Amino acid sequence: MKKFFYFILILFFTKGASAVEFQGKFMQGHFIIGKTKPGTKVLINKKEVRVTNDGYFVFGIGRDRKYDVVITINKDNTKQKIVKKVQKREYNIQRIDGLEEKKVTPPEEVYERIKNENGWIANARSVDSNLTHFKNKFIVPVEDSIITGVYGSQRILNGEPKRPHYGLDFAAAEGTKIEAMLDGVVTLAEPDLYYSGGTLIFDHGHGISTLYMHMQKILVKKGQKIKQGDVIGTVGSTGRATGAHLDVRLNWFQTRLDPETVLPN
Repeated sequence: MKKFFYFILILFFTKGASAVEFQGKFMQGHFIIGKTKPGTKVLINKKEVRVTNDGYFVFGIGRDRKYDVVITINKDNTKQKIVKKVQKREYNIQRIDGLEEKKVTPPEEVYERIKNENGWIANARSVDSNLTHFKNKFIVPVEDSIITGVYGSQRILNGEPKRPHYGLDFAAAEGTKIEAMLDGVVTLAEPDLYYSGGTLIFDHGHGISTLYMHMQKILVKKGQKIKQGDVIGTVGSTGRATGAHLDVRLNWFQTRLDPETVLPN
C-alpha cells in the first residue's frame, strides 16, 4: 500500500512538471514564452505575470543576469516551483569613432531634455496590456540590410567606454522602407529624440515592446494599430548615429532583451 502511494505521488509531480513548456533558451538576453494550463497563476522571480486565456505567458532574461530564474506555478491550490539556471554569454567590444562630442558627453543644457525623453520611453515600456501578439513569429524589419551592431556589445565611443549596446543594427540606404516586425499598437512616436532621433515603440502585449530608432521618417501615429509587414517609416541617421541604419530593441518591461532571439535565422 505504501509503495502504491509513493507511485501516485511521483506520477502527480511528473504530470505537474510536464504541464509547463518553455520556448527559448535560459540564457542572458533571451526571450522566453511559457505555456501552461489556462487559469494558472504564474510568478517569475516573485513577480506575477499575465497568462492568456489559452495558457501562454512571456518573460525575458537581462544581459547581465547571474542568478537562476524561479518560475512559480499555482493551479487548483497546488504550487510548483521551477528553477532554471541562466547561461552566461560573451559579448563583443565595439568601437565607434567620429561622433559629435556633444552626443558622447551631452552639454548640461540638454540634461533636462534627455531626462524627459527617457521618461517617455520608460512609460511606453511599462505598458502591461492584454494583447497576445507576442506569441507570433517576428519578421526582419529591413530587407537587404547588413547587421553592423549586435546586442550586448560594450561600446567605446570616441575612445570613451559607455553603456552596452542593447539593440540590433541594420545598415541600409537612407530612405529604405522599414516594416513592422509584429502586430502591435504604437505607444510612442517621436521624430527627434536626443540620442535615438526618430523613434517608435510598439506594444505587443504582456510587457513585450519593440523600439525602432534613428528613423528618417515616421509614418504611423501614437495609438495606431499596426499589422506585421506594414511600412512604418524609413531608415535614417538621426540622433546619435554615424551613418544610415535602423537600431531595433526588444524589451520585457524594463528588461532589455536581444532582438536576434526572436528574428528568423
